[in-house]
Amino acid sequence: MQDNVQGTSQEEATQDVTVGAQEFARRTILRKDWVPCKAAFIDCRTPGSDRKDNYSFIGSGVSQNAQQFVNLEEPHGFQLGAAGMPNGTINSLHLHFTAEVFINFGGDYQLRWGVDGSEGEYRSTDGDVISVPAWAFRGFTNVGADDGILLTVLGQDDTGGIIWGPSVLKEAESYGLHLTADNRLIDTVAGDVVPDDVALIKPMPQAEIDRLDSFTVDQFRTRVTTPADRVWVERPFLCSELSGGRAALSPVIGYGMSEDRRAVPRLHEQHSFNLAWLKAVPGEGLLTHRHRKPQVVTAKSGQWEVRVNRGDDARTVRLGPLDSLSVPAGAWRSFTLLDDAAGRSAEPGTGELLVVNGGDGRTRLEWDPAVVRAAKSAGVVIDPNGYRAPAAVMSTATEDD
Repeated sequence: MQDNVQGTSQEEATQDVTVGAQEFARRTILRKDWVPCKAAFIDCRTPGSDRKDNYSFIGSGVSQNAQQFVNLEEPHGFQLGAAGMPNGTINSLHLHFTAEVFINFGGDYQLRWGVDGSEGEYRSTDGDVISVPAWAFRGFTNVGADDGILLTVLGQDDTGGIIWGPSVLKEAESYGLHLTADNRLIDTVAGDVVPDDVALIKPMPQAEIDRLDSFTVDQFRTRVTTPADRVWVERPFLCSELSGGRAALSPVIGYGMSEDRRAVPRLHEQHSFNLAWLKAVPGEGLLTHRHRKPQVVTAKSGQWEVRVNRGDDARTVRLGPLDSLSVPAGAWRSFTLLDDAAGRSAEPGTGELLVVNGGDGRTRLEWDPAVVRAAKSAGVVIDPNGYRAPAAVMSTATEDD
Protein backbone atom coordinates (compact mmCIF):
# COMPACT_ATOMS: atom_id res chain seq x y z
CA MET A 1 0.00 0.00 0.00
CA GLN A 2 1.49 3.32 -1.02
CA ASP A 3 -0.61 6.50 -1.13
CA ASN A 4 -3.99 5.31 0.12
CA VAL A 5 -4.34 3.87 3.61
CA GLN A 6 -7.78 5.33 4.34
CA GLY A 7 -9.49 1.96 4.00
CA THR A 8 -7.24 0.17 6.47
CA SER A 9 -9.20 -1.15 9.43
CA GLN A 10 -7.66 -1.85 12.82
CA GLU A 11 -8.19 -5.58 12.30
CA GLU A 12 -6.31 -5.49 8.98
CA ALA A 13 -3.45 -3.43 10.40
CA THR A 14 -1.37 -6.49 11.32
CA GLN A 15 -0.36 -6.43 7.65
CA ASP A 16 2.41 -4.11 6.55
CA VAL A 17 1.24 -0.58 5.76
CA THR A 18 3.68 1.52 3.79
CA VAL A 19 2.93 5.25 3.79
CA GLY A 20 3.67 6.86 0.42
CA ALA A 21 4.96 10.40 -0.09
CA GLN A 22 1.57 11.93 -0.90
CA GLU A 23 -0.10 10.22 2.03
CA PHE A 24 2.69 11.26 4.40
CA ALA A 25 2.30 14.89 3.33
CA ARG A 26 -1.48 14.69 3.77
CA ARG A 27 -1.08 13.44 7.31
CA THR A 28 1.46 16.08 8.33
CA ILE A 29 -0.25 19.08 9.93
CA LEU A 30 2.28 21.80 10.74
CA ARG A 31 1.50 24.94 12.71
CA LYS A 32 1.81 26.94 9.50
CA ASP A 33 -0.95 24.79 7.97
CA TRP A 34 -3.57 25.89 10.50
CA VAL A 35 -6.61 27.58 8.93
CA PRO A 36 -8.97 29.36 11.37
CA CYS A 37 -12.71 29.64 11.16
CA LYS A 38 -13.91 32.86 12.78
CA ALA A 39 -17.61 32.01 12.62
CA ALA A 40 -17.67 28.37 13.71
CA PHE A 41 -20.35 28.76 16.37
CA ILE A 42 -23.61 30.50 17.14
CA ASP A 43 -21.92 32.97 19.52
CA CYS A 44 -19.63 34.41 16.81
CA ARG A 45 -21.24 37.89 17.13
CA THR A 46 -21.68 37.92 20.89
CA PRO A 47 -19.38 40.58 22.40
CA GLY A 48 -16.49 38.81 24.11
CA SER A 49 -16.94 35.72 21.95
CA ASP A 50 -16.56 37.33 18.54
CA ARG A 51 -12.76 36.97 18.20
CA LYS A 52 -12.45 33.19 18.51
CA ASP A 53 -10.48 31.16 16.00
CA ASN A 54 -11.65 27.57 15.71
CA TYR A 55 -9.31 24.99 14.19
CA SER A 56 -10.26 21.49 13.02
CA PHE A 57 -7.19 19.36 12.32
CA ILE A 58 -8.64 15.86 12.34
CA GLY A 59 -12.40 15.71 11.89
CA SER A 60 -14.73 18.71 11.88
CA GLY A 61 -15.25 18.51 15.65
CA VAL A 62 -18.35 20.37 16.78
CA SER A 63 -18.10 23.27 14.33
CA GLN A 64 -21.48 24.52 13.16
CA ASN A 65 -20.13 26.22 10.06
CA ALA A 66 -20.20 24.26 6.78
CA GLN A 67 -17.17 26.33 5.64
CA GLN A 68 -14.95 25.10 8.49
CA PHE A 69 -11.58 24.00 7.07
CA VAL A 70 -10.55 20.48 8.12
CA ASN A 71 -6.93 19.42 7.58
CA LEU A 72 -7.63 15.67 7.67
CA GLU A 73 -11.15 14.27 7.53
CA GLU A 74 -10.29 10.57 7.83
CA PRO A 75 -11.98 8.94 10.86
CA HIS A 76 -9.62 8.17 13.74
CA GLY A 77 -12.11 7.27 16.47
CA PHE A 78 -11.40 10.71 17.98
CA GLN A 79 -10.98 14.26 16.69
CA LEU A 80 -8.29 16.90 17.15
CA GLY A 81 -8.64 20.67 17.02
CA ALA A 82 -7.73 23.87 18.83
CA ALA A 83 -9.15 27.12 20.13
CA GLY A 84 -7.24 30.31 19.45
CA MET A 85 -8.52 33.21 21.55
CA PRO A 86 -7.00 36.65 22.18
CA ASN A 87 -6.95 38.01 25.72
CA GLY A 88 -10.45 38.44 27.14
CA THR A 89 -12.16 36.24 24.55
CA ILE A 90 -14.90 33.99 25.89
CA ASN A 91 -15.91 30.51 24.80
CA SER A 92 -19.60 30.44 25.71
CA LEU A 93 -21.20 27.82 27.93
CA HIS A 94 -22.09 24.63 26.10
CA LEU A 95 -22.48 20.89 26.66
CA HIS A 96 -20.81 17.92 24.91
CA PHE A 97 -22.11 14.34 24.66
CA THR A 98 -18.66 12.77 24.19
CA ALA A 99 -15.29 13.39 25.79
CA GLU A 100 -13.69 16.82 25.50
CA VAL A 101 -10.09 17.10 26.63
CA PHE A 102 -8.14 20.36 26.67
CA ILE A 103 -4.35 20.40 26.48
CA ASN A 104 -2.92 23.78 27.45
CA PHE A 105 -0.07 24.72 25.11
CA GLY A 106 1.05 27.83 26.93
CA GLY A 107 -2.04 29.90 27.68
CA ASP A 108 -3.77 31.14 30.81
CA TYR A 109 -7.45 30.23 30.85
CA GLN A 110 -10.26 30.49 33.35
CA LEU A 111 -12.57 27.47 32.96
CA ARG A 112 -16.07 27.45 34.44
CA TRP A 113 -18.87 24.92 34.51
CA GLY A 114 -22.57 24.66 35.25
CA VAL A 115 -25.43 25.99 33.12
CA ASP A 116 -24.73 29.57 34.22
CA GLY A 117 -21.01 29.03 34.86
CA SER A 118 -21.33 29.43 38.63
CA GLU A 119 -20.92 25.79 39.68
CA GLY A 120 -17.14 26.06 39.81
CA GLU A 121 -13.98 27.47 38.23
CA TYR A 122 -10.46 26.29 37.49
CA ARG A 123 -7.50 28.40 36.35
CA SER A 124 -5.54 26.46 33.70
CA THR A 125 -1.92 27.18 32.83
CA ASP A 126 0.80 25.73 30.60
CA GLY A 127 0.93 21.94 30.35
CA ASP A 128 -2.45 21.12 31.91
CA VAL A 129 -4.56 18.29 30.52
CA ILE A 130 -8.24 18.70 31.44
CA SER A 131 -10.93 16.09 30.78
CA VAL A 132 -14.28 17.87 31.06
CA PRO A 133 -17.18 15.60 32.04
CA ALA A 134 -19.66 14.79 29.28
CA TRP A 135 -23.16 16.18 29.77
CA ALA A 136 -21.90 19.14 31.79
CA PHE A 137 -22.01 22.76 30.64
CA ARG A 138 -18.57 24.32 30.29
CA GLY A 139 -16.95 27.49 28.97
CA PHE A 140 -13.66 29.33 29.30
CA THR A 141 -11.99 32.72 28.93
CA ASN A 142 -8.45 33.60 27.89
CA VAL A 143 -7.17 35.67 30.80
CA GLY A 144 -3.55 35.56 29.66
CA ALA A 145 -1.48 36.54 26.64
CA ASP A 146 -3.00 36.69 23.16
CA ASP A 147 -1.01 33.70 21.92
CA GLY A 148 -2.64 31.16 24.23
CA ILE A 149 -3.68 27.91 22.54
CA LEU A 150 -5.91 25.17 23.90
CA LEU A 151 -5.57 21.96 21.92
CA THR A 152 -8.75 19.87 22.06
CA VAL A 153 -9.31 16.13 21.65
CA LEU A 154 -12.93 15.06 21.21
CA GLY A 155 -14.23 11.54 21.66
CA GLN A 156 -15.74 9.51 18.77
CA ASP A 157 -15.94 10.26 15.05
CA ASP A 158 -19.47 11.59 15.50
CA THR A 159 -19.74 13.82 18.57
CA GLY A 160 -23.47 14.45 18.13
CA GLY A 161 -22.87 18.21 18.19
CA ILE A 162 -23.32 20.39 21.25
CA ILE A 163 -26.06 22.01 23.33
CA TRP A 164 -25.67 25.71 24.09
CA GLY A 165 -26.65 27.28 27.39
CA PRO A 166 -30.09 28.94 27.19
CA SER A 167 -28.63 32.43 27.63
CA VAL A 168 -26.19 31.84 24.75
CA LEU A 169 -28.99 30.95 22.31
CA LYS A 170 -31.07 33.94 23.41
CA GLU A 171 -28.24 36.41 22.93
CA ALA A 172 -27.22 34.93 19.57
CA GLU A 173 -30.78 35.33 18.31
CA SER A 174 -30.56 39.06 19.05
CA TYR A 175 -27.64 39.20 16.58
CA GLY A 176 -29.54 37.36 13.83
CA LEU A 177 -28.04 33.93 14.40
CA HIS A 178 -30.06 30.73 14.67
CA LEU A 179 -29.17 27.03 14.79
CA THR A 180 -31.22 24.38 13.02
CA ALA A 181 -31.91 20.89 14.31
CA ASP A 182 -29.62 19.51 11.58
CA ASN A 183 -26.72 21.65 12.89
CA ARG A 184 -26.80 24.48 10.33
CA LEU A 185 -25.89 27.99 11.42
CA ILE A 186 -28.42 30.46 9.95
CA ASP A 187 -27.18 34.06 9.70
CA THR A 188 -30.08 36.35 8.83
CA VAL A 189 -27.80 39.40 8.91
CA ALA A 190 -25.78 37.87 6.07
CA GLY A 191 -28.96 37.14 4.12
CA ASP A 192 -29.73 33.57 5.20
CA VAL A 193 -33.40 32.66 5.36
CA VAL A 194 -34.76 30.78 8.34
CA PRO A 195 -35.84 27.42 6.84
CA ASP A 196 -39.39 26.21 7.12
CA ASP A 197 -38.54 22.53 6.58
CA VAL A 198 -36.49 22.01 9.75
CA ALA A 199 -36.97 23.18 13.31
CA LEU A 200 -34.72 25.68 15.05
CA ILE A 201 -32.90 24.59 18.17
CA LYS A 202 -34.66 25.63 21.35
CA PRO A 203 -33.06 25.96 24.79
CA MET A 204 -32.69 22.79 26.82
CA PRO A 205 -35.76 22.42 29.08
CA GLN A 206 -35.12 23.52 32.64
CA ALA A 207 -36.36 20.19 33.96
CA GLU A 208 -33.61 18.41 32.01
CA ILE A 209 -31.02 20.94 33.12
CA ASP A 210 -32.00 20.23 36.72
CA ARG A 211 -31.28 16.51 36.17
CA LEU A 212 -27.67 17.07 35.04
CA ASP A 213 -24.85 15.98 37.33
CA SER A 214 -23.08 18.68 39.31
CA PHE A 215 -19.35 18.78 40.03
CA THR A 216 -17.58 20.38 42.95
CA VAL A 217 -14.23 22.09 42.50
CA ASP A 218 -12.52 19.14 44.18
CA GLN A 219 -14.26 16.66 41.88
CA PHE A 220 -13.29 18.66 38.81
CA ARG A 221 -9.70 18.88 39.98
CA THR A 222 -9.38 15.08 39.85
CA ARG A 223 -9.93 15.39 36.09
CA VAL A 224 -6.99 17.77 35.68
CA THR A 225 -3.40 16.60 35.19
CA THR A 226 -0.93 19.43 35.69
CA PRO A 227 2.81 19.06 35.00
CA ALA A 228 3.28 18.55 38.74
CA ASP A 229 0.70 15.71 38.70
CA ARG A 230 2.45 13.70 36.00
CA VAL A 231 3.85 10.34 37.07
CA TRP A 232 6.70 9.31 34.80
CA VAL A 233 7.45 5.71 33.91
CA GLU A 234 11.18 5.74 33.30
CA ARG A 235 11.33 2.34 31.55
CA PRO A 236 7.95 2.07 29.82
CA PHE A 237 8.95 0.12 26.71
CA LEU A 238 10.85 -2.89 25.46
CA CYS A 239 13.42 -0.49 23.98
CA SER A 240 14.03 1.44 27.21
CA GLU A 241 17.48 -0.13 27.76
CA LEU A 242 18.63 0.65 24.23
CA SER A 243 20.37 3.75 22.92
CA GLY A 244 17.84 5.96 21.17
CA GLY A 245 14.90 4.31 22.94
CA ARG A 246 15.09 5.76 26.43
CA ALA A 247 12.02 8.02 26.42
CA ALA A 248 9.91 8.24 29.57
CA LEU A 249 6.10 8.00 29.45
CA SER A 250 3.42 9.60 31.60
CA PRO A 251 -0.02 7.98 31.00
CA VAL A 252 -2.83 10.49 31.55
CA ILE A 253 -5.98 8.98 30.01
CA GLY A 254 -6.17 5.20 29.63
CA TYR A 255 -3.43 2.58 29.90
CA GLY A 256 -2.31 3.25 26.36
CA MET A 257 1.09 2.10 25.11
CA SER A 258 2.91 1.45 28.39
CA GLU A 259 4.61 -1.94 28.68
CA ASP A 260 5.30 -1.45 32.39
CA ARG A 261 2.90 -3.74 34.24
CA ARG A 262 2.59 -1.34 37.20
CA ALA A 263 1.93 1.87 35.26
CA VAL A 264 -1.47 3.38 36.06
CA PRO A 265 -3.08 6.36 34.26
CA ARG A 266 -4.60 9.26 36.15
CA LEU A 267 -7.97 8.75 34.42
CA HIS A 268 -9.40 5.30 33.67
CA GLU A 269 -12.84 6.05 32.23
CA GLN A 270 -13.49 5.49 28.54
CA HIS A 271 -12.87 8.43 26.21
CA SER A 272 -12.61 6.51 22.86
CA PHE A 273 -8.88 7.34 22.94
CA ASN A 274 -5.89 7.20 25.26
CA LEU A 275 -3.51 10.09 25.85
CA ALA A 276 0.00 10.31 27.30
CA TRP A 277 3.10 12.49 27.40
CA LEU A 278 6.39 11.20 26.00
CA LYS A 279 9.56 12.85 27.33
CA ALA A 280 13.16 12.49 26.15
CA VAL A 281 16.55 14.14 26.12
CA PRO A 282 18.20 14.87 22.75
CA GLY A 283 19.10 11.68 20.89
CA GLU A 284 16.53 9.57 22.73
CA GLY A 285 12.93 8.62 21.98
CA LEU A 286 11.05 5.52 20.93
CA LEU A 287 12.52 2.94 18.55
CA THR A 288 10.79 1.31 15.59
CA HIS A 289 7.39 -0.21 16.39
CA ARG A 290 3.82 -0.31 15.13
CA HIS A 291 0.32 -1.00 16.44
CA ARG A 292 -3.29 -1.46 15.33
CA LYS A 293 -4.71 1.93 16.28
CA PRO A 294 -4.74 5.33 14.57
CA GLN A 295 -2.27 7.65 16.28
CA VAL A 296 -1.62 11.39 16.36
CA VAL A 297 1.54 12.89 17.83
CA THR A 298 1.93 16.62 18.55
CA ALA A 299 5.15 18.26 19.65
CA LYS A 300 4.82 20.30 22.85
CA SER A 301 8.48 21.26 23.15
CA GLY A 302 11.73 20.51 21.36
CA GLN A 303 12.29 19.42 17.77
CA TRP A 304 11.26 15.82 17.11
CA GLU A 305 12.03 13.60 14.15
CA VAL A 306 9.25 11.15 13.34
CA ARG A 307 10.11 8.35 10.94
CA VAL A 308 7.56 6.09 9.26
CA ASN A 309 8.17 2.95 7.18
CA ARG A 310 11.39 0.96 7.17
CA GLY A 311 14.37 0.53 4.86
CA ASP A 312 14.29 2.26 1.49
CA ASP A 313 10.66 3.34 2.07
CA ALA A 314 11.50 5.35 5.21
CA ARG A 315 10.14 8.90 5.39
CA THR A 316 10.87 11.51 8.05
CA VAL A 317 9.37 14.78 9.22
CA ARG A 318 10.62 17.28 11.78
CA LEU A 319 7.96 18.39 14.26
CA GLY A 320 8.32 21.54 16.35
CA PRO A 321 5.82 22.93 18.89
CA LEU A 322 2.19 22.54 17.75
CA ASP A 323 3.16 20.47 14.69
CA SER A 324 1.25 17.17 14.38
CA LEU A 325 1.43 13.95 12.42
CA SER A 326 -1.27 11.32 11.99
CA VAL A 327 0.27 7.84 11.76
CA PRO A 328 -2.03 5.21 10.24
CA ALA A 329 -2.72 1.93 11.97
CA GLY A 330 -0.19 -0.71 10.98
CA ALA A 331 2.58 1.64 9.86
CA TRP A 332 6.06 1.34 11.37
CA ARG A 333 7.18 4.47 13.21
CA SER A 334 9.87 5.84 15.53
CA PHE A 335 10.31 9.12 17.46
CA THR A 336 13.57 10.89 18.29
CA LEU A 337 14.15 14.19 20.06
CA LEU A 338 16.67 16.16 17.99
CA ASP A 339 17.07 19.14 20.32
CA ASP A 340 15.28 20.73 23.26
CA ALA A 341 15.54 24.37 22.21
CA ALA A 342 11.99 25.02 21.02
CA GLY A 343 8.88 25.47 23.13
CA ARG A 344 8.20 25.23 26.83
CA SER A 345 8.94 21.98 28.61
CA ALA A 346 7.89 21.02 32.12
CA GLU A 347 11.45 19.77 32.67
CA PRO A 348 14.45 21.75 31.33
CA GLY A 349 16.73 19.84 28.98
CA THR A 350 13.95 17.63 27.63
CA GLY A 351 11.40 17.69 24.85
CA GLU A 352 7.77 16.59 25.18
CA LEU A 353 5.52 14.87 22.67
CA LEU A 354 1.77 14.46 23.15
CA VAL A 355 0.65 11.01 21.98
CA VAL A 356 -3.02 10.14 21.32
CA ASN A 357 -4.10 6.65 20.21
CA GLY A 358 -7.57 5.55 19.18
CA GLY A 359 -9.54 3.07 21.28
CA ASP A 360 -10.34 2.55 24.94
CA GLY A 361 -8.22 -0.52 25.61
CA ARG A 362 -4.47 -0.98 25.83
CA THR A 363 -2.46 -0.15 22.73
CA ARG A 364 -0.31 -3.26 22.23
CA LEU A 365 2.97 -2.59 20.44
CA GLU A 366 4.71 -4.76 17.88
CA TRP A 367 8.47 -4.15 17.75
CA ASP A 368 10.83 -4.30 14.81
CA PRO A 369 12.69 -7.65 15.01
CA ALA A 370 16.01 -5.84 15.35
CA VAL A 371 14.70 -4.07 18.46
CA VAL A 372 13.46 -7.38 19.89
CA ARG A 373 16.87 -8.99 19.43
CA ALA A 374 18.76 -6.04 20.89
CA ALA A 375 16.43 -5.82 23.90
CA LYS A 376 16.82 -9.54 24.58
CA SER A 377 20.59 -9.13 24.52
CA ALA A 378 20.11 -6.32 27.05
CA GLY A 379 18.07 -8.69 29.24
CA VAL A 380 14.49 -7.62 28.47
CA VAL A 381 11.63 -9.35 26.62
CA ILE A 382 7.86 -8.93 26.43
CA ASP A 383 5.81 -11.47 28.36
CA PRO A 384 2.58 -13.06 27.02
CA ASN A 385 0.55 -10.32 28.71
CA GLY A 386 2.38 -7.64 26.74
CA TYR A 387 4.63 -6.32 29.51
CA ARG A 388 8.38 -6.00 30.02
CA ALA A 389 9.96 -9.00 31.74
CA PRO A 390 13.49 -10.25 32.53
CA ALA A 391 14.75 -12.39 29.66
CA ALA A 392 16.53 -14.72 32.10
CA VAL A 393 13.28 -15.44 33.94
CA MET A 394 11.20 -15.93 30.80
CA SER A 395 13.73 -18.39 29.40
CA THR A 396 12.95 -20.73 32.31
CA ALA A 397 9.17 -20.59 31.86
CA THR A 398 7.41 -23.64 30.45
CA GLU A 399 5.05 -23.24 27.52
CA ASP A 400 1.58 -24.77 27.38
CA ASP A 401 1.07 -27.51 24.84
